[in-house]
Amino acid sequence: MATTSPAGNTLTEEQRYKIQSKLWQERLRRTQNQVRSLTAEAERLKGRKDKRSQQTLARVQASLKSAQASLGDINKNITSLNNKHYEATGQYDKLLSGANRDAFMALQSLFKTYGLESLAGKIYEYVKNGYGSDTISILLQDTPEYKQRFAANQQRLKDGLPVLSPAEYIDTENSYRALLRQSGLPGGFYDSNDDFTNWIAKGVSPTEAQSRVDLATQATALANPFYKQALNQLGIDDGHLAAYFLDPDRALPLIQKAAATAQIGSAALAQGLTFDKTFAEQLATSGVTAAQAQQGYQQVAGELGTMQSLASVYGTTWTQAQSEQAAFGTNAAAGAQKASIVGQEKGAFSGGAGGGRAGLSQSQPQQ
Repeated sequence: MATTSPAGNTLTEEQRYKIQSKLWQERLRRTQNQVRSLTAEAERLKGRKDKRSQQTLARVQASLKSAQASLGDINKNITSLNNKHYEATGQYDKLLSGANRDAFMALQSLFKTYGLESLAGKIYEYVKNGYGSDTISILLQDTPEYKQRFAANQQRLKDGLPVLSPAEYIDTENSYRALLRQSGLPGGFYDSNDDFTNWIAKGVSPTEAQSRVDLATQATALANPFYKQALNQLGIDDGHLAAYFLDPDRALPLIQKAAATAQIGSAALAQGLTFDKTFAEQLATSGVTAAQAQQGYQQVAGELGTMQSLASVYGTTWTQAQSEQAAFGTNAAAGAQKASIVGQEKGAFSGGAGGGRAGLSQSQPQQ
């Protein structure tokens, strides 16, 4: 159940915990002070033998007993609150002690190296219920998370191939990853664990994978040089081509993205502007076409010098990146700053100097 603050905002687990913990701690402090005060009062009255003092002592002792009971309840509630918070936030080590904590920490560390830190909750439950480390390791192998992480083993088992241990499986993945990067293949191509499932399932050794990569690289080297030159001008280098020869379906989206990015970059260069690859990739991913890029960079080139001069006059700065962000609508703050600078200029000259710079208010390119 979500909790809201007085302002109506939904509180996070950490915020709820801090608020509740503060309230319980304050109640604990007040009750502890009450117990101390009542204890001192009872000690003071014990030495008196008159009837009235003895009656007062009886009332004080009754109040003290009630306060001590409240103190116990408060401590139980604080412990319960802490435990619920630790479970909700995955701080399971704080819920265990001694040998159980040691066993949990060891297993958690091991499965984290497998990329299975999500199993920490299950490890905690098994440890809490008294299972030993070996038993827990076996039980975890039957979880959906474990099966997904080492998915190739299921196919290997069906095909009569030996199942790889986690260490062997991960070593094989790392070997694949290293040889692909060393061969110059682009990032994003065969670099996640899931990418290697098919190779491991079919028993493709790192040596065989290297042979396949070498063949793809050779095919790239032997490709028509004019075809390669044309692709290179689109931003598609030999690494992308080798990736395509190795796995066309997997490499095609990367090649398409590289080509679209290069077209956007060329629109900037054609206007005498610098080419920011990261921003161009962002535009390509969002679907900006070559025509839209050309229109946008014409606007940037036309206004950049004027905007920089005006920004200086009004005590601020303006960059090509801000012009790009405003022109393509990727950053509302840049658009607002541009409007502010133009507005100040128009206000200062009432359509005189400002009116002469009408190009600053050109419409943004349609995306």
